[in-house]
Amino acid sequence: MTATVASVASGAQLVVLAAEELAEPVAAGWRLVTAALVAIALLVVLITVVKLHPFLALILGAFTVGIVAGENVLAVLESFTTGFGDTTAGVGILIALGAMFAKLLADSGGADQIVDTIVGRSGPRTLPWSMAAVGALIGLPMFFEIGLVLLMPVIYLVARRAQVSLITVGIPALAGLSAMHGLVPPHPGPLTAIDYLGADLGVTLALGVLVAVPTVIVSGPLFGSIAGRWVVLQPPDRFDVRDDEERGTAGDRRPTFAVTLLTVLTPVALMLGKALADIFIEDEEQPLRQVLDVLGEPLVALLLATLLAMVTFGTALGTSVRDVGRIIESSLPPIAGIILIVAAGGGFKQVLVDTGIGTLLADWARDGNIPVLLLAWVLAVLIRLATGSATVATITASSLMIGLVDGLSTGETSLVVLAVGAGSVFFSHVNDAGFWLVKEYFGMSVGQTIKTWSLMETVLSVSGLVFVLLLSLVI
Repeated sequence: MTATVASVASGAQLVVLAAEELAEPVAAGWRLVTAALVAIALLVVLITVVKLHPFLALILGAFTVGIVAGENVLAVLESFTTGFGDTTAGVGILIALGAMFAKLLADSGGADQIVDTIVGRSGPRTLPWSMAAVGALIGLPMFFEIGLVLLMPVIYLVARRAQVSLITVGIPALAGLSAMHGLVPPHPGPLTAIDYLGADLGVTLALGVLVAVPTVIVSGPLFGSIAGRWVVLQPPDRFDVRDDEERGTAGDRRPTFAVTLLTVLTPVALMLGKALADIFIEDEEQPLRQVLDVLGEPLVALLLATLLAMVTFGTALGTSVRDVGRIIESSLPPIAGIILIVAAGGGFKQVLVDTGIGTLLADWARDGNIPVLLLAWVLAVLIRLATGSATVATITASSLMIGLVDGLSTGETSLVVLAVGAGSVFFSHVNDAGFWLVKEYFGMSVGQTIKTWSLMETVLSVSGLVFVLLLSLVI
């Protein structure tokens, strides 16, 4: 197999993946496939039936892969710890910085400012589109669950004022949040896939936004208008919704919309700047490219954005340095579990890689002429349906795709990442915690949740794949 090298900026590291580094199969093909299937089945049972935390499930799944494949237990342990450490160094830091940034945005009232400014300027017909924009903008730096909790009072208020179904304005906001979570770094899923597959973060970010925008339009305002006719819901009274006077009083010390938008888009601009410099400035010694390369490193970009947020969302509003520190400290405990799951997924991935199953699947795919993008999406869909976890789906599907990106261009590798991301959000149902979160907040029955939220996720996933395939025609 010809050695080709792909580079990915992940954290402070430059990860180089070469085809020759992919392990040769340690056993016969049937045994490796059996090992992977048994491990995935074990993950499904442990997560959905036993209700074991995915962190422990992934550890047990990793050992299952190695042992069934016939590897020495100590070798499996070494593979797992290597993958765990590499993933923590490459992705864990970025997740932590993203959580700090999101907490500052929420606590300062900056997120409220975005919502009030965009929604306040919308008419009844444009409200669903505005809610989709709000969901996407809030979802850019925030985890889905945080964004949902933050937006629910606003969704209630908008539905009441416009006298429309909660679904009509709620589904577009959820589509914006979910699309960003599944397709656009620095969210954990896309970051993990980028790290595993050796994609360029800046290029993936740019292509992710290109895919996310039309995907949100289709699955948000367009689908929401249909779903709003299927399920007509009035906003529940279980939460108090602030009126205009209360919102004005609470917003006296909020950052302005311009400052908020500038701060939120800072890391995006820095990473896109690096991607554009790499494309249009061929001389690597050119001073401008060197500066943009440094500023666009994900760790540097997010660190600078977090430091900026400490000022714009903190001290500039009169918050003391000590209180800013407390806000940052409070952002870390909620995401500790996410970091552990992603890191354990890295260990699981490394065990799969070291057994050589990635190499085996790559050879089979080449011989069978299976489109790589379609295979990436299908693998993520199947694991998502089985486990209910977008993160587990991304980790496992990306792990299985490592051998298949050998020889792909930078843009093509990024599209594989996006195909995995699109597949990872397919049809959220009863084994997904997000399903129950949406159900309870919207006050729906299980059937209503399936007809709205679950179908929206499916439309989002399929639309994402379609737009990825369309991009592949020109990349």
